[in-house]
Amino acid sequence: MFIGIDLGTSSLKASAVLQNGEIVAACSESYELLTPQEGWCEQNPADWASAMFLSIKKLGEKVDLSKVQGISFSGQMHGLVCLDENNKVIRPAILWNDQRTALETDYLNESVGLTKLVQWTGNRAVTGFTAPKVLWMKNNEPENFAKIRKIMLPKDYLAFLLSGVFATDVSDASGTLFFDVKNRCWSKPMLELLSIQESMLPTVYESSQAIGSVALEVAQTTGLSITAKVVIGGGDQAVGAIGTGTVAEGNISVSLGTSGVVFAACDSFYNEEQGLLHNFCHANNKYHYMGVTLAAGASRSWIAETLSIDDFGAIDEKVKELGIDSLIYTPYLTGERSPIFAPQIKGGLFGLTLQTTPAHIMKAVMEGVAFSLRDCLQVMRDVGVKIDKARCIGGGSKSDVWMQILADVLQVPICRINTADGGALGAAILAMVGTGLYVSVEDACSKLIKDEKTFYPNADNVKRYNEKFAQYKDFQQYSLRSASV
Repeated sequence: MFIGIDLGTSSLKASAVLQNGEIVAACSESYELLTPQEGWCEQNPADWASAMFLSIKKLGEKVDLSKVQGISFSGQMHGLVCLDENNKVIRPAILWNDQRTALETDYLNESVGLTKLVQWTGNRAVTGFTAPKVLWMKNNEPENFAKIRKIMLPKDYLAFLLSGVFATDVSDASGTLFFDVKNRCWSKPMLELLSIQESMLPTVYESSQAIGSVALEVAQTTGLSITAKVVIGGGDQAVGAIGTGTVAEGNISVSLGTSGVVFAACDSFYNEEQGLLHNFCHANNKYHYMGVTLAAGASRSWIAETLSIDDFGAIDEKVKELGIDSLIYTPYLTGERSPIFAPQIKGGLFGLTLQTTPAHIMKAVMEGVAFSLRDCLQVMRDVGVKIDKARCIGGGSKSDVWMQILADVLQVPICRINTADGGALGAAILAMVGTGLYVSVEDACSKLIKDEKTFYPNADNVKRYNEKFAQYKDFQQYSLRSASV
């Protein structure tokens, strides 16, 4: 048996998985999102720890934890977790969707320069990445900055609590902007720029490597065995892609969680000089290309709450009856990341009439998220990334209507797989590889991940959506101009 732990923005999910991929027990624990100022998003790492240990306890009520051979992680990326000399958390973690670092991000992209950043790390600076957060802390909280002895990413903090080992993996480290993605090591020029020492940073492993075993005191309080391996795991998108079997070039995964992600597995490092997408290490010892829209499922939840929609199934039935109209939604509720990198941009609904119903608006929201993902996919196609088919995970993947819209907008077959919980399953797969059950991530995925239903592009819809996407781009440019005023 193996445990996969998925540390998300709103909750932690834990799954007990047999070696055949069957999830025999699962649970989740939510925690608070702190927003002390507009644009700020923080969480207390202690809340993650409580959620993890409570989830393990709940799994232990359903399965025999002494049979667990390995534990691994999928974690929300980019969060800044700082510990002092006594391994105590210095301040709440600053999260991936925090927007406070606009000045630091501009400094990195403009004063340091995009050319140097891409050369040193493979990526441009965005407000969500870890490096601008480190600079912000240095500039705004110098007393806290001086206390730093360890810098961690969110899931690495949980691995540290379980094993006592200070470690990270290549996929999660790729999102810090102080990691040399091409050469899979910390970037010395960036560390010097940030005034941090490499000794403050964890040892870097491949995502499927075991970093140690469950610590004795943890075993005594949880029922886990001290022989259970702790496998470091990876960033949520890379591990989610493992959970969908997106490990070979030509395959992409689409995630419809709080954020939306289009993710392409790559055999080699693609050199895209403008840094329009995220160029990261994959969790299978290779690389991946990734584009992110910040408000995907968040857009759907927001409009549902605003319009008092409490039954997604019922609204989907109404959406399914609608044609493709001229109503356009731009999903920039919290700014936008790739490929426009505009933290100040605002979202919009264009084309409202007296005949517009909640179903029309919901469909426009689904289309708008799909258009934002297509924006990213086009960059991948432009640099030569091969794209044959896609697999989709996240809460949005449960909607047949949204899946068909994605297939039509992205112009690629979209598959729903035999689990909607790609993060926890992907983490369990990494645990299986890390304990030697499978010889490679690819070997495990080929045996465990199966397609359940495929949505194919409709030729008539593709033509109409090509026209509507051009209109979406016009409104995007209008919104960018408005944000700069």
